Amino acid sequence: MKVLIVEDEAPAFRRLEKILMDIDPDIEILEVLDTVEDTVKWMKNHDLPDLALMDIQISDGISFQIFDQIDVKCPVIFTTAFDEYLLRAFKVNSIDYLLKPIKKEDLERSIEKYKTLHQSFNQSGVDMSALLSQINLTETKFKSRFLVKQGDKMLAIKSEDIVCFQSKHGVVHIVTKNQKTYLSDFTLDELINQLDPQFFYRANRQFIINVEYITTVHKHFKGKLLVELNHLSSEEQILVSSEKATSFKQWLDQ
Repeated sequence: MKVLIVEDEAPAFRRLEKILMDIDPDIEILEVLDTVEDTVKWMKNHDLPDLALMDIQISDGISFQIFDQIDVKCPVIFTTAFDEYLLRAFKVNSIDYLLKPIKKEDLERSIEKYKTLHQSFNQSGVDMSALLSQINLTETKFKSRFLVKQGDKMLAIKSEDIVCFQSKHGVVHIVTKNQKTYLSDFTLDELINQLDPQFFYRANRQFIINVEYITTVHKHFKGKLLVELNHLSSEEQILVSSEKATSFKQWLDQ
């Protein structure tokens, strides 16, 4: 099996390489690339690999930008330190999504998943790249409304009217643009996979925020970012960690 790796951190690449060799010594690593630009060039000038392992955040952007520039027909396993890209990953050729640090058993499961899919497609005469292309045409449906309780009444809150979702003491609150607060039946982990990532971002453990209500972003201590939202109390501090600052700015700039 021929594998392409897109990864801009040397320790992460070495870890992937070691795990791949432990899983199957016959795996051939064709190339290790660390930018969107180099990956696009490489794919235009080489035969596609059997499988690509792509870190989502790389030196000059995010790896989804590769798919914007060329038609990637090989299956992909995405790797990342964050989970906010999960739904977006499955809108392209992803067969799996692994959180860093990568564990051997997780990657081994992903490789087995690829082999099973590949074998099934070969036996049935279905072209894997063609099937993946068809899968890509299917739009992910995100929630447009949330049903909440208000006394003995039920209300449907439009997603576009939600300023943020805030977790307090294990309970998730929906904050709306009219400064009302409702309880949600979902956790933030569940919500981030139901919301359109074009508008909603998991800022930290306490907040999922709506880009439409961001008023200002300030630089904070040690590379963190301080985000201010319209219709939210100024006492509520929304901090984006230095590790997530780059992905947050890329999300704002899309």
